[in-house]
Amino acid sequence: MSSLPTSINDRDRSYWNRHARNYDRSMKLIGKPLPRMLSLTREALAGAGEVLEVAAGSGLVTVAIASVARRVVATDYAEAMVSTLQQRVAEAAIQNVECRQADLYALDFSPQRFDAVVAANVLHLVPDLTAAIAALRRVLRPQGKLIVPTFCHDETRSSWFVSRALAITGFPGQRRFTSASLKGALQAQGLHVTRQELIPGLIPITYLEGAFDIAR
Repeated sequence: MSSLPTSINDRDRSYWNRHARNYDRSMKLIGKPLPRMLSLTREALAGAGEVLEVAAGSGLVTVAIASVARRVVATDYAEAMVSTLQQRVAEAAIQNVECRQADLYALDFSPQRFDAVVAANVLHLVPDLTAAIAALRRVLRPQGKLIVPTFCHDETRSSWFVSRALAITGFPGQRRFTSASLKGALQAQGLHVTRQELIPGLIPITYLEGAFDIAR
């Protein structure tokens, strides 16, 4: 079970269950960085064995990485998102993806199982960033890749205004990163950043990948 208050889990999960059908539509507005983000993620995962994807949402990243990894376990904690994800995987006739409903904070996998973990556009949404990174690290093999492309809401003046407008609609954001603050937050958790790229858009995405320092 997640260590987070039930009210936080239920509120945020309810938001994503309500918006699952419209998620891809919203990406048409703020999704300009996605093609480059997906390209970098596929490049990083080329030849990977077993990959875990958390907060997979509607499967935009899932279908892109399935062709370069041997196996992908794609998870999301919102039931409606998982249904949308399963439908997308089935329509694409992808055979090497397993879809599961799972809470990022309570991943039911053995330690050090995965060669890579992908957490795309979710770190700005998690209430407890330290616990989230610890949960991802637990299931990642030593020196395995952590790939965390993240919307950086405070990177530009326009993204600052868009982010505040989203908040008025009930968007469950928990923090507003810049590219620099995202890197700093992950380094503070022991991640050695090996690649970082700021991808412009209405809300820019910082693509970031790295591996954890074994000594920590």
